[in-house]
This record gives sequence, C-alpha cells and structure tokens, in this order.
Amino acid sequence: MPYLEELAKQQDIKKEQGKNFTAIHCGPFDQLEQYEFQHPLRKRLFKGKLFAKDHLGLTGMQISYTKLPAGTSMPFTHKHKENEELYIVVQGRGQVLVDQDIIDIEEGSTIRVDLDGDRCLRASTESDLIYICIQARNNSLNQDTFDDGIPGQSAPNWQPAS
Repeated sequence: MPYLEELAKQQDIKKEQGKNFTAIHCGPFDQLEQYEFQHPLRKRLFKGKLFAKDHLGLTGMQISYTKLPAGTSMPFTHKHKENEELYIVVQGRGQVLVDQDIIDIEEGSTIRVDLDGDRCLRASTESDLIYICIQARNNSLNQDTFDDGIPGQSAPNWQPAS
C-alpha cells in the first residue's frame, strides 16, 4: 500500500461520498497543525500538512493543505520529475523561492511552478502562511474547460437552505 494511502487511513477526517462525488471536511485552515506528515524519505515529522488525494480518491492530481507557522520555512527546496505545482495562498504572508527568484506572496496570491523549478516557501515573521498546493502532470491538460464541459439536462433543484 502506498505511503500516503496508509497515512490517509490513519487521519480522522469527516468524509461524505455519493455516486459521483467525494467531499472531505478537514476543519478550519488555521487549525491545520492537527495533521502531521512524516516524509517517507527524509524521516522528518511535519505538523500542519495534509495530503487530500487518497481521502478524495483523486486520479489526476494531488492536493495538499499546509500551514507554516510565522517565521518558519519548508526545510528543503525541491523539484518534481513529472508534476507542475500551483500554490494558492489562503491566509497570511510569506515568500516563494523559485531557483534564485524570491516572490512575495499574500492571501490571494497564486503561483505556478514548473517541474524544473527548485522551490521552497516560507512564512513571514508576522503571520502564519496557509496555502493549498495542487500538483498535476506537466502538459497533461489537453482541453479547455469550455471544450470539456457538458451542459446538464435540468435546472438545479435546490432545497431551502437550513
């Protein structure tokens, strides 16, 4: 069994599943430190890191949620063999290092990093940095949303909100 799949079974995450969907509820982003991840190669424990692929049953991408406490950094730079990454900052401020370029980031910033880009993130000394990272195989998207979308056969039938 792959490491992340085994880790997903150990994490207590509220999950809903239907015929054509899976939803997870991992709690408020500012409480991500409740999740821990031990890197299988570096043997280091990271608090505030949650991988969602196996929880959601994703087949074409990986998604992770990360909270870096104020004044901390990812402890290493890294590249990928096949996946580009998209970082979406949902709270706080910090910086992304890509090769030798430093990009200031804050809530609402979105950064794409090519698989060859040597990258690392850090939180500012004043605030935690919370971000979502989406990984997908480089050059694998072969259609646009408008070409792939199929209109539904009916209007939405919303029940009254509770």
